[in-house]
Amino acid sequence: MVYTFASGAKLRDESVTMPWKETTMINERTEFALSSLQAGVNFTQLYARYGISRRTGYKWKQRYLDDGASAMTDKSRRPTNNPSQLTELEVCRITRLHERHKHWGPKKIHKLYGDRYTPVQSTFKRIFDKCGWVKKRTRRKSSETGRLASGLKAEDCNDVLTVDFKGWWRTGNGQRFEPLTVRDEHSRFVLAVQSMQTTNTEAIREVFERLFKAYGLPKAIRSDNGSPFASSNAVLGLSRLSVWWVALGIDLERGRPGKPQDNGPHERMHLDIRNELECHAQEDLKTQQAAFDIWTHTFNQERSHEALGMQCPAQIYKPSIRTYSGTPENIVYPGKIARVVNNRGYISLHGSKIPISTALTGWSVGLLPIDNDTYDVFFARLRLGYIEKSTAAFIGVTSDPDEGSALQRTIN
Repeated sequence: MVYTFASGAKLRDESVTMPWKETTMINERTEFALSSLQAGVNFTQLYARYGISRRTGYKWKQRYLDDGASAMTDKSRRPTNNPSQLTELEVCRITRLHERHKHWGPKKIHKLYGDRYTPVQSTFKRIFDKCGWVKKRTRRKSSETGRLASGLKAEDCNDVLTVDFKGWWRTGNGQRFEPLTVRDEHSRFVLAVQSMQTTNTEAIREVFERLFKAYGLPKAIRSDNGSPFASSNAVLGLSRLSVWWVALGIDLERGRPGKPQDNGPHERMHLDIRNELECHAQEDLKTQQAAFDIWTHTFNQERSHEALGMQCPAQIYKPSIRTYSGTPENIVYPGKIARVVNNRGYISLHGSKIPISTALTGWSVGLLPIDNDTYDVFFARLRLGYIEKSTAAFIGVTSDPDEGSALQRTIN
């Protein structure tokens, strides 16, 4: 028997029930919905005839009532409401933070977002990726450092300070200056970004005296081999500035000549300075220094670092327990013979004038007799080489293992 409805749809009275047929799925659903609307219909038999559950039957009946035959197609299974989907306001806020900190990555921006309902970090990464805000870079393998490098790794604050010059540029009114940067290797805390019109020893020493008074003395300072941190003509590359550091009880850590990757994290900070400050030179030195101070505050207090567990450097850094009490008048050498280096870099020994280094002018060196003809020469805890009394010659320490490695530089 076939029932015909006003709409023209027909209901078949079939003894064998089958689930929806794919080719006539929409028609089948429409027929079912029309049948379910007839008065006195037996819903149990109707469900059985079409091979569907009661829940499915109610769903298609309701869809037909709401939207007619056009609702008989399958709808997308994609959720209509995604709790992790960003609102327009959230996207605008992330974009605004990126505009303020163009060179920060998604992790730092996620940390800065600071809302109770902050989207997950992967959402920030996806936005940065789609917007092209992430620049891929290859990582260089670390290399061994050169002479005067013990391989010291900073395990705590003030174990190692790193220092370098950023490279000069000019203010808006044409004044040339070169930023001096000082940073704690462990905490990434920037102690100074100081604009310098001169890079001579006296000017740099004034900056470090101010830093030592404020933060105390580090165990070691890592620098390159350029002036005023080092001198290519002196024993062990000592300069007047590095001699002063050694006199204060600070060890020297140097990178290999021409290998800036030996101080890689510091160079990475310089890249940030170049990207964020150098392209926006201020009108004069005063306003330029103010810009450096603001940047330093942001770097230390607001900018989180992945290597610090997304904490800011200021949350990690603490001043050194070794306080700065001024420069010692001279170095004392218990158990050794002390000789003062004159302004030409010579010492007197057994009536002979023996050249050591002008970098040590005014300081005493310690001589330790090894045999009747040989003296080891020290400055503070640093072994400089040895003197042959018979030839009145000083032989400085080199990297040659036969003459004593520069890494074997301290005697307790």
